[in-house]
Amino acid sequence: MAVNLKGRSFLTLMDFTPEEIRYMLDLAHDLKAKKRSGIQGEMLKGKNIVLLFDKTSTRTRCSFEVACHDEGAHVTYLDSKSSQVGKKESIEDSAKVLGRFFDGIEYRGYEQKVVEDLAKYSGIPVWNGLTDIDHPTQILADFLTIEEHIAKPLSKVKVAFCGDIRNNMSYAWMYGCAKMGMHFVAYGPEELAGEIDQDVLKRANEVAAETGAVIEVASTPEALKGVDVIYTDVWASMGEEAEIPERVKLLTPYKVTMDLLAKTENPDVIFLHCLPAFHDFETDMAKTQMELGYDIREVTDEVFRSRHSKVFDEAENRMHSHKGHYLSQRWRRPFCRKKKLSLDE
Repeated sequence: MAVNLKGRSFLTLMDFTPEEIRYMLDLAHDLKAKKRSGIQGEMLKGKNIVLLFDKTSTRTRCSFEVACHDEGAHVTYLDSKSSQVGKKESIEDSAKVLGRFFDGIEYRGYEQKVVEDLAKYSGIPVWNGLTDIDHPTQILADFLTIEEHIAKPLSKVKVAFCGDIRNNMSYAWMYGCAKMGMHFVAYGPEELAGEIDQDVLKRANEVAAETGAVIEVASTPEALKGVDVIYTDVWASMGEEAEIPERVKLLTPYKVTMDLLAKTENPDVIFLHCLPAFHDFETDMAKTQMELGYDIREVTDEVFRSRHSKVFDEAENRMHSHKGHYLSQRWRRPFCRKKKLSLDE
């Protein structure tokens, strides 16, 4: 079946069919092979893309910029200090202006409505690099990493997100697993289960009913049996220091340790993390909080550096998966592997 994504924005995986997601993944695999073969790309030659960041990042910015440069695009970076977007100029007006200058917008920030309004008013493709409720570009990179390390079709893979099950990565995983027919477990404190966004959970379950996916919320370790992928995220970010004492108390039982991995009963389980991670005390925030008596590490250093950890492969794959959804706009494949993956492979 032909897939035409030309001109489409990438705001959430919920906007795409499983076949369209499969197409972007296959394209990402192809483009990774192309880069490693030393083939210079020109699929975005003459294109101008703006990175509009309300929230800072290392991986998102670098992976997007290198992905664009690798295929010949020019990139402009705007952060909250260097633009008037949403301050002296409305999102609508800013989108209409940026749409006259650029061929695409990548947004990273807070409200999902902002990225949706950029797509609504700009007239050009917009990509979601992270909002408070979703992180679809990360999930595409995670799928790519899973396919490289787990000899199962995605539809047979079981993923457990451990810790704060109310955060955007947990929600993004619900959406991604629902679309691809996977088994997802939100594994965290029972107290947080009732705080999960019910609209997100409802939408994920509606899609799961169509694809055969399982979306599960659990607080007991029995739910980890048979898990292929253990995933987590930080418990607190900069600016949330006041919440740290309560979060540490609540989430420490769900810290990713070697004992937690053992509860999967899967010797080949892999560990993924969107990064940055608190896994040691070599960061100012982790060190300061430890001096105050709070261990904010969501994963132990032992797990982070173990054979189970694929976090740096995953980080690299951000770059390749970005190309997958960037270049899917052109509706043709620049480089093909000998073997294509089907939805069930």
